[in-house]
Amino acid sequence: MDCLCIADYNGYFVNINPAFISLLGYTEEELNSKLISDFIYHEDKERTASYRKRLMSNVPLVNFENRYVSKSGSIVWFHWTAIPLENEQLIYAIAKDITHTKELEKERISHLNQLSKVNKKLKQQNYSTSHDLRSPLNNLISLVSLIDMTKIHDADTSEILSLIKLSAEGLKNTMNSYIDSFKEEDVHDTALEEVDLKIVFDKVKSSIGALIQRAGTEINVDFSTMETIHFKSIYMESIFLNLITNSIKYAKPSVPPLIKITSSQENGEKKLTYTDNGRGFDMNKMDGRIFKLNQEFQGKEDSAGVGLYLVHEQVTSLGGRITLDSEINQGSTFTILFKP
Repeated sequence: MDCLCIADYNGYFVNINPAFISLLGYTEEELNSKLISDFIYHEDKERTASYRKRLMSNVPLVNFENRYVSKSGSIVWFHWTAIPLENEQLIYAIAKDITHTKELEKERISHLNQLSKVNKKLKQQNYSTSHDLRSPLNNLISLVSLIDMTKIHDADTSEILSLIKLSAEGLKNTMNSYIDSFKEEDVHDTALEEVDLKIVFDKVKSSIGALIQRAGTEINVDFSTMETIHFKSIYMESIFLNLITNSIKYAKPSVPPLIKITSSQENGEKKLTYTDNGRGFDMNKMDGRIFKLNQEFQGKEDSAGVGLYLVHEQVTSLGGRITLDSEINQGSTFTILFKP
């Protein structure tokens, strides 16, 4: 069921299998009579052309995704593997239809976005409720305490006032215990540990070794100035993983990714600096949205807008800060300042 095709160096299909024809809805004659670029979604044309140049330079294509427009007008997502044969002036390619996967990912991001908003709202309500209820409860207890019980001669009334005071104090204690339990859970969830940067980096590098090797990625690290940080290992793994895979995903065409990671410590400030030579970002267009959830800044190829959001949340949730310095085609530098 995979889509198979052969294209020539002039940009035309030479041969197409039935699965390709059925999926796009065009006839074989229609597909053969036009340039392949005519069928590609307009936002992906420029990026696809740059990778096609790499193919023409005898560089195989792997893990490339782009969108085609079917005859019905619907968008079809393809995941490509292609091999050029220079002596034949032909490109042999296999494409998998991943449209359904992309739709599921889009839906997942939407749910994640909504859950994130709901979670923050519930947390704010918990603390605002404790604040809002504590004041009237304290007022109620104070008012009852101001009553001179010696002036009340009715035994039933005196007992009722005493019960009101006891009930108010009991409610206050229950509420405080409830809020304290939330605070304890927050502290438990963010328990810190001594994290060895080299050990964590080597673990991540090993887990994505094939991806790093396939992309021809060079990574230089220097943790000699600051070997450990008071952080969370699982968060540090996620930070390294997201930053490295982003650098590979958004590398410049025909330029192998070059990554440099260094740690430093000066005047009590612990810092991690991550630099790559990728496509970079237009800082003027980002308007502070780079670390927001579900943001896409790289042509919408296969970006879900989650990686940098997670990095930001993991750093800031433990009291740190992260900044970005970048220019188009000049790479990016992420600076992470950890809580002292």
